[in-house]
Amino acid sequence: MDTMILDVGTALVLIAIGSIIANKLNFSIIPFLIILGMLVGPHAPKIGIIDLTFIESNDIIQFLGRIGVLFLLFYLGLEFSVGKLIKSGRNIIVGGSVYVAINFVLGLVYGWIVGMPWMETLIIAGLLSVSSSAIVAKVLVDLKRTANPETELILGIILFDDIFLAIFLTTMSGILLGGSTSAFGIITSVLISIGYMLLFFVIARKGAPILNKLFMIKSNLNFIIVIFALLFFVAGFSEKLHVAEAIGALLLGLVFSETIHRDRIEKLVVPFRDFFGAIFFFSFGLSIDPSTLTDAIWLALGAAIITIVGNISAGMISGRKAGLSHKMSSNIGLTIMARGEFSIIVANLGITAGLSPILTPFTALYVLILAILGPLLTKESKSVYKFLNMIFRWSDKPEKKKIEISG
Repeated sequence: MDTMILDVGTALVLIAIGSIIANKLNFSIIPFLIILGMLVGPHAPKIGIIDLTFIESNDIIQFLGRIGVLFLLFYLGLEFSVGKLIKSGRNIIVGGSVYVAINFVLGLVYGWIVGMPWMETLIIAGLLSVSSSAIVAKVLVDLKRTANPETELILGIILFDDIFLAIFLTTMSGILLGGSTSAFGIITSVLISIGYMLLFFVIARKGAPILNKLFMIKSNLNFIIVIFALLFFVAGFSEKLHVAEAIGALLLGLVFSETIHRDRIEKLVVPFRDFFGAIFFFSFGLSIDPSTLTDAIWLALGAAIITIVGNISAGMISGRKAGLSHKMSSNIGLTIMARGEFSIIVANLGITAGLSPILTPFTALYVLILAILGPLLTKESKSVYKFLNMIFRWSDKPEKKKIEISG
């Protein structure tokens, strides 16, 4: 136990150093923490009593990282109004469909071009199609873009993307692991997931007055204990229903965004969001062994390039369909470009089913590239837009076209 505490303490010291360096350089903390995690881990040396392999403490660090994802998504949910999301329902469906379709088709084409077997191609198409909710949430918060007009559509696309992920994982699990292609079983699982999400929207819209009274707790200590207990329970229960635990946290955040307690919760959650969120990105880096990356470097680079093209295209189409300016539309594609935890989940399904071992280094390098480039490009979105505007000659003037509101 003493060794484990020392290991976790060492990890936190490294995270603190990385955070300070990133802040001094005015750079996104995400790539720093991922690379820092890669530099240590199982392949790192032991220095006296300091164990940089983190083998014994790996499970606890990974668990703390999972908590970080929950806080990131819960906070993101608090920043939005369910009412606005519902009013923008048509834009979300159109934008999400465009986003998933473009990336999935590009993934299928890419898998075929590089000569992958059919099942491996499906896995590649799936992992190319799902953005990292955790990284997107962190970027939006870090860059203070949660109130931007395009961010509602970004959140909607993330939710739509999770529905696609639920359908994809359910279908591929039946084919690869269960050997079953029962249409009834697949449809039932998907309907349960969608129904669960809709339940939270209904609670948010109709249950705010009741929640306002239930959570009228004077003591901050008791208040935060109750909120956190509910957060962890909902996240765990969501996973039992095959809805990602992170999305369960996001949905709970959306519910509380409609109550009078929203500002109070935000203020209390922020320190936990930042602390555990940093651990998540470090723990993700720990899972990557740099020595395995060389075998898939060109394969991953090619996939990253088509993802960048596909995301910018999908963002422009989705944004323009929603009545947003070219600049806001480009922000959409850049913000949701990062890949992370969900891509790894898709790849792990193929690896568990005994598909090509190249999937492991390919996914690790692909995710790392976009986990670094995604936040970078988002941070420099103004420069990226100017470059694109020189090529496509869009208007330099801000557009005054209003966002289309549909029920």
